[in-house]
Amino acid sequence: MRVAKLYIRGSSLNYISSSVIYKEGGIVSVIGNLFPPTDMKWHEKATKRFASPFVGVNYDRIDVDPIILAHAAVLFGYTIKDFYTKPELAVRLVAYANELYDLLPVTHWFYSNVWIDALGAKLQPTETLPYIVIEPRPIQKPEDVDKLHVPDVDEISKSMCAQLFFRAYDYTKENIPHMFVPIAFAFCLYGMAAELVGPERFIVWTRRQPKLCHKLLEKVTETAANAAIAIARRYGFAMLVMGSVLANTTTLSPKDVKEFSFDYHMRYIKKAFKGGAGPQLWYHLCGDHSADWPIWKEVIVSPFTVLHIGYYKDEPFPADLMKKEFGDKLTIMVSVDTKLMIEPDFNRVYEQAKKQLLASRDSPRGCILGTACETPVPTNPGNILALVKAARDFGTYGTW
Repeated sequence: MRVAKLYIRGSSLNYISSSVIYKEGGIVSVIGNLFPPTDMKWHEKATKRFASPFVGVNYDRIDVDPIILAHAAVLFGYTIKDFYTKPELAVRLVAYANELYDLLPVTHWFYSNVWIDALGAKLQPTETLPYIVIEPRPIQKPEDVDKLHVPDVDEISKSMCAQLFFRAYDYTKENIPHMFVPIAFAFCLYGMAAELVGPERFIVWTRRQPKLCHKLLEKVTETAANAAIAIARRYGFAMLVMGSVLANTTTLSPKDVKEFSFDYHMRYIKKAFKGGAGPQLWYHLCGDHSADWPIWKEVIVSPFTVLHIGYYKDEPFPADLMKKEFGDKLTIMVSVDTKLMIEPDFNRVYEQAKKQLLASRDSPRGCILGTACETPVPTNPGNILALVKAARDFGTYGTW
């Protein structure tokens, strides 16, 4: 069937056609051939630009990655819930946004509470948020940690989370293979463990019952590594994207960040690599890392490694500090304050991007420009244009 149709769901009008079928609330919507073919001349140029820091050949300009997720859905007339419950649609929307804004040549789809459904957490999407944990949480008392079963590779492949990722990746590989990169996410191991208990209670446990926290973190780490291996077995490899999100300077001391976050991420990488995942590594340190950033100088590095640190106290992490401390061993990603992306003050974004680029554009192993965290859903498109304009004006190779 190739007949397009219009349907109304809530207050949104959606144009739909054939290919992938969804059933939600008794409504069957058929979504597929909504998108024209990718401009392959653009894609070829974007691919060379994206590869530039990792192959040592400067091409065009510094790349821009505003970490687009549900913004792409709202931008093109869909809902946040559409984005998180329809991964096939979501990867097409992100791919289309990347082409529109002249960003990355690959697409993605993810949410933060990954893999914990395989450990007993009940997750539910809402109209405004991705999958959140529903009470009661799996860990109600300390002895529940001992009872927690760690799923092996085959078991986690059957989890809700894995099935959602498989849908996204299978669809991308079949329909837009030039935008395909299988990614295993772990945002973040400390935060994932906290969601099984309750974040506030887990932070208290970190101080009062550290052995219990370690026991849970070991199980979460092994689960996440098995998930990465499952993705690698299905697709041949799996980029590892991970980060210290809840574990940052605001919540923990530098010593605790190392003990409860850094060390487990390094263990996760080693197990995932041994099982065939990798070799690409992307570290995303969300929030304030003004006190604990030196710990991350000892990260495991592969030929394709990116480190992104969001904030230094209340300001975007200084690009000159990133270049000085990390630039000789990996590709750095410098940031504009995410909060600025919503307001219609485009020059403010442009000037902050300019400042960060001038301080980092000659980093020895390359530089990427982005936002401190995910692009907010109501991001003003003019601000993404401001990032790209700054990258063109101050990040074009051969002009400095």
